[in-house]
Amino acid sequence: MSCEGTAQDPEIFRCRMCGDCCRGYGGTALAKEDIDAISRYIGVDRRRFLQEYCIVSGPRILLTQSSDGRCIFWDKLCTIHPVKPSMCKAWPYLPAVLTDPSNWKAMGSVCPGIRTDLPEDVVLRCVRTKIKKRRLSKAS
Repeated sequence: MSCEGTAQDPEIFRCRMCGDCCRGYGGTALAKEDIDAISRYIGVDRRRFLQEYCIVSGPRILLTQSSDGRCIFWDKLCTIHPVKPSMCKAWPYLPAVLTDPSNWKAMGSVCPGIRTDLPEDVVLRCVRTKIKKRRLSKAS
């Protein structure tokens, strides 16, 4: 079950490169690995990266946003795409969809690449499959 666009496994998401997923909606949370990779990629030390490109929200470190509400690294395309945060790599296959399938339709209301016309069971199966594949690829 690949969910890649066959009759049995419909494609449920195709990135349109619009940047709508780069808008705030709670911010882009960073893992330690993300912080290290991005700071290396842009050529600044970790401390400077945290001071100039991040904010703290409760226990989370988030990328700052520009005045239009998008990620600070959005400029018609993601300027840190090779090292984009784990949260961005996972989009839209997020555990929140498995917790509450209505999250898929909510995300689809702001992301033109998300198909919201498919039955819930198909969406859940595909999201579960993508999450599992991502975990397996991280483990290897």
